[in-house]
Parts: sequence; structure tokens; C-alpha cells
Amino acid sequence: MQTLSDSSVPVIGPYIGGAFLLDGAPTIDSVNPANPSDVVARAIVGGADTVDSAVGAASAAHPAWSSLTGPARADYLYRWAGQIQELSAEMATIVAREVGKPIGEAKGEVARCIAILNYYAGEAVRQTGDVIPGLAPGSLQYSLRVPMGVVGLITPWNFPVAIPLWKAAPALACGNTVVLKPAETSLRCAVLLAETAKAAGLPAGVFNVLLGDGPILGSAMLDHPSIRAVSFTGSARVGAMVAERCARRNIKFQTEMGGKNPAIVMPDANLTQAANLVAGGAMRFAGQKCTATSRVIVHKDVQDAFLPELVAAIESLKVCDPLEADCAVGPVITEVSLNRIQAALKDVGKPAYQGRVPQQGFFVPPTLYTEVPGDSPLAQVELFGPVLAMTTAEDLDHAIALANGIEFGLSASLFTRDLPSALKYVHRIEAGMVRVNADTTGVDPHAPFGGVKGSSSGSREQGPAAKDFYTEIKTIQINP
Repeated sequence: MQTLSDSSVPVIGPYIGGAFLLDGAPTIDSVNPANPSDVVARAIVGGADTVDSAVGAASAAHPAWSSLTGPARADYLYRWAGQIQELSAEMATIVAREVGKPIGEAKGEVARCIAILNYYAGEAVRQTGDVIPGLAPGSLQYSLRVPMGVVGLITPWNFPVAIPLWKAAPALACGNTVVLKPAETSLRCAVLLAETAKAAGLPAGVFNVLLGDGPILGSAMLDHPSIRAVSFTGSARVGAMVAERCARRNIKFQTEMGGKNPAIVMPDANLTQAANLVAGGAMRFAGQKCTATSRVIVHKDVQDAFLPELVAAIESLKVCDPLEADCAVGPVITEVSLNRIQAALKDVGKPAYQGRVPQQGFFVPPTLYTEVPGDSPLAQVELFGPVLAMTTAEDLDHAIALANGIEFGLSASLFTRDLPSALKYVHRIEAGMVRVNADTTGVDPHAPFGGVKGSSSGSREQGPAAKDFYTEIKTIQINP
């Protein structure tokens, strides 16, 4: 904790050039969505001038950081992972309080942070180019992957420590310096990352964190002449604006946006397994994942048998305070989100199932609608809440057509025991992440992450693919 107010609520500020800026009065309260009277932190925020300071610090740090050897940068990332390991229990608790993530999932997210840093520490020492035969006799021709400079990261609240790190870790491993702008509802989590980076000894200016209003800070980052690339995760609307602004400046951009992810259930599926995985993918963390299962497309021959299995699986997921050990479904992030979801469901008819929720906090009951047409808003629009739309398919071809009939293409799942059906689906489904007999959520931290169509700008995060975004290729020829 950097400073405490009289009420013992931590006061936090931006982290720029290796120091926390704590001058001024707090203007943003970050609250616990399960208990809005619980203030997690009070933040001192910045404006466009703070962006300029952060980018200046990152620019000043870049020459020394980029000139370090890969093993030297790896050592910093390993030490950062060690600091998070030491604070893992505290970090998980803060994640659960600040964004309403069930504590079990919060612990898993922190563990993922450690895995991400360790993975990219290893990547920092791998090859950075290729030797290429030259036409000139006796010449040496080769390529190098080189860092770009300062990269801007704009991240959401739903994975408040993992997403910043799966962007920052490869950027740093490749020799770039970073300016992070987290969501306004997860500021304490972002400052925890800064605190652990500082404790790990990362040089001043290598990793910087801005706190404040998204449109103000984000706009200043997109227009800053010293930012060479922007990686964004958030809504499709904002992602389109980020892409347009970056394209105007001819800088690299990466936008990971929405999903309306389908799970297809075929007659030969293990219905109990499918029901449990579909329910968890739809309802855990109140459906607030871009990879959450928001549609289930069920073959007509098993819809009557599958429905009670699915309802039982949803009912088994406990809805409660995220700090309770067995919590599966917590609140949505804000009262604005609660009201938006309630308004979207107001005129869509009676659900087949709707659970109960605590009286306190921003809770949306787990809700299942059946007989939802493929062109209904319930089957087309991302709600980002614990709401699942069930649609009937005539056969596999019809199911795949329904699954593909939306603007998004992030993740998809098929439940079947038939190999030819699985192979047909794998080749025809329009999704960046394709699962068979698994839910739609998540991907291993060392595997490429991203979607197609309206879900992604095309590049991939995580795994070796991240190097493609965070480096430029320089081709060198040396003649005798």
C-alpha cells in the first residue's frame, strides 16, 4: 500500500518513471460490486499531461532497456513473477473485491500471471531472427526482430491482472517499454502490478501505469507521437475507434473485442458433461468474459433430454459474495451494467430458468432462454452477463450455420463423440479458438489468443505469436 487515508482505504496514484504520484485529491472511488459500500481504493487520476509524462519516462527508459541482452530482460521478468508469487493471496483477494470475480477464479488468474511472466522470460532468450541465403557470393544476409519503442496498452477490468500482463510481458521481453491504461473499475489491481514490478527492480520508466478516465487518457495515448503501437482489449465500438485512429498515424494496432460464443450439442454427446461445461462457461463470473458461452445450439433430437440437465447444472452454481470459497457466480461490475442487462431482457419473454441472487450488490440472476431464434437480439448481441440463449438445430450443418451467423468469431465449442462431425466443424466454424468437448472460455497462456470477423483485428496475443506484434523485422545484408 502506498498511502492510507484516515478511513484505511488505500489512496493510489499513477506510476510513472518508477514513482507513484500521490499529490492531489482522489477523484475516483473503486468499489466492491458485491458490496458497493466497500471502497477498495481511492484513486488520484491524471489527464493528458500525465500521459505525456508517462510516455516521456518510457521513451527515456527505452534505449537502456532495449540494449539489455535477452537473458538480462528475462531475469527481470522472473523476479517479477516471484514478487507476484509472494503476494498471490493478497492479489487474489483484491481481484475478488474490486471486480467481483469468484475467489477461486481470482486465484487462478493470479497463477496465470506468474505463468505468463515465466513463459515470456523464456521467450526473451529465444532466437530473434533468421539467416537468409544471399544472391551475392560470400555475403551474409539475415533478419532481426527488433523492438519498436514505447507501446500503449489499454486493458479491461474483467481480467484485471492477467490481460495487462499478457500484453506487457511480451512487449517487455522483446525490448519495448510500456504505458498501461487500465479500466477505471480495476485501478487497485493495476497498481498492484506496478507495486510488484517496482519490488522486482524493473528500471524506472520501463513499466508505467496511468489512472483515470478512459476517453481522456486513451485519446491522448492514441495521438501521442512517441507511441509506436497500441494493444487494446474492450468493446467492438471502442476497438473500431482505436483501429481508425492508429491507422491514421500508420502505427501498429491490435484490437481484441467482443464475442457471442456458441456451444453446439449433438445427439451423441455426453449430455451431462456438455450441460456442466455449458453452464459453467455461461454463468461463472456472471458471464463477464469475452469467451463466455452465450449461445447453446442443441440438436432437435436431444433438446428435451438436454434441457433438464442444463437447468440442473446452472442451479448447482452458487450465486453469492465472490469472497466465499464456493462462489461460482458473482455480481456484474457496476450498477450501469446491471441496469443495461435488465433493460435488454425486459421485453424478450419469460425465461425457462432464472435463479435467485443476494439482495445486496449488482447481481443479475443466472438466466436461460429457450427456443431463441438465430436472428434474435438474444442470439446476436453480447450482453456480458449470466444469460444463455438456447436454439434448436436440425442437424450439424444447420448448427454450424447458426453458430456462424453473427458478427463475432472469437470462440466456439462442439460436444460430440463422432470424429467426422468434429473435423467438419473444426474446418467450417468461423472462430479463432475452436474447442471440442470443452467450454468456450479461456486458452492456455502459451497458446495464441484471438478471433476472426468482428472479434479481432487479426493479430494474435499470447504464445510465440505475440512477438509478431511487439517487434519489427529488420533485414541486413553484409557483402565482402
